[in-house]
Amino acid sequence: MKKYYYKDLAEKQKISLLNRTRNIKDDINSDVASILKEVKNCGMKSAIKYAKKFDNYSSLSPFVTSLEIEDGAKLLSKSAKKAINTAYKNIYKFHSLQKRKDIDVKISDGIKCSLNYLPINSVGLYIPGGTAVLPSTLLMLAIPSKIAGCKRVVIATPVKEKVDPHILFIAKMLGITEILKIGGAQGIGLLAYGDKSFKSVDKIFGPGNRYVTEAKNIISIDPKGCAIDMPAGPSEVLIIADRYANPIFTASDLLSQAEHGTDSSSILVTNSEEFADLVLNELSIQLKTLFRGKFIKESLKNSYIIITEKLEDAFTFSNEYAPEHLIVQVKNYNKYKRKIQNAGSVFLGNYSPESAGDYASGTNHTLPTNGFAKSISGVTLSSFQKSITFQELSKKGLETISDTIITLAEIEKLDAHANAIKVRR
Repeated sequence: MKKYYYKDLAEKQKISLLNRTRNIKDDINSDVASILKEVKNCGMKSAIKYAKKFDNYSSLSPFVTSLEIEDGAKLLSKSAKKAINTAYKNIYKFHSLQKRKDIDVKISDGIKCSLNYLPINSVGLYIPGGTAVLPSTLLMLAIPSKIAGCKRVVIATPVKEKVDPHILFIAKMLGITEILKIGGAQGIGLLAYGDKSFKSVDKIFGPGNRYVTEAKNIISIDPKGCAIDMPAGPSEVLIIADRYANPIFTASDLLSQAEHGTDSSSILVTNSEEFADLVLNELSIQLKTLFRGKFIKESLKNSYIIITEKLEDAFTFSNEYAPEHLIVQVKNYNKYKRKIQNAGSVFLGNYSPESAGDYASGTNHTLPTNGFAKSISGVTLSSFQKSITFQELSKKGLETISDTIITLAEIEKLDAHANAIKVRR
């Protein structure tokens, strides 16, 4: 990891460090657009064709049967079931508290307004299955979808022949019976456009590689596509640490993020160069013991350390970067909470590793990346809901605001709007 000194960074260099795409060379938009166009026109047939090409798909059916769910769910060890159940309880508890109350208010005599929260009817949950299967992502997405009351929940995950038993166990636990064995851009296309044998969904959730992300972005602006949870990019963590932090802990957090994929980013910002050097040394020690060392080494090429003179500068840079995950490992971290303006999810103190949020603390790990934390929140219960407003006016109520409406309509030269009020007088 290369070291930079914050006070010496020129504006152009700072912009380069904030740019997540600086190491991405190829443009995949046309390839993904081509796959989506074919799936849109030919449905399941094309989706299976690309699944065979990219994922070695060989299953007899793209749909998981009830028998497969039952049999697969039985394959888990007791320890795996216990871990899933513990994570389930924590995630459920945190998300169930996010329920919002409907609003019903009398604005004035004869004018009533209300707002009702309703579940999104049909949602698709994309669960990656490339370099690693992610049952934790299914927990993070399926639990709030069920709490919200979504009537139809569909899982899509890339497989060769069989869906991972951990996915099947969670599906059975949550009563999800519709599971597609197709992932990638073709899986996103199938969720968005549907087929004569499969109905499209209203909104798609879940992370994925660059092809999945690009597919989600494309279908989200297609009038015949559907909504998505958020625009996303490679996973990332930024750690703010002072000299009181534990370099072993910090190094482990940087490495845990780096193993997500070769395009992930792990960033350390500290006001202690001595601490930075201790972390660099610890990185090399721990890296030797990790199974996904090959991925991590590539990921660390996208990563760096920034040395600041003041700790406040670290928070300034972090807010500019707007990380997906922000870990604050400083002595008096509560003192600095108010300085945090942009982040997907924040982990406070030496004993709050990102891994906790990824799996079982209770918060959601589906978070905005690529700087979108400046304007977009991570997945919450409200992500699976929509709201509808209602208004009811009596003749007297309309009379009290008639002049206001007519005046504003005439300012905007929308005389038909004004007339709709005048004919009621």
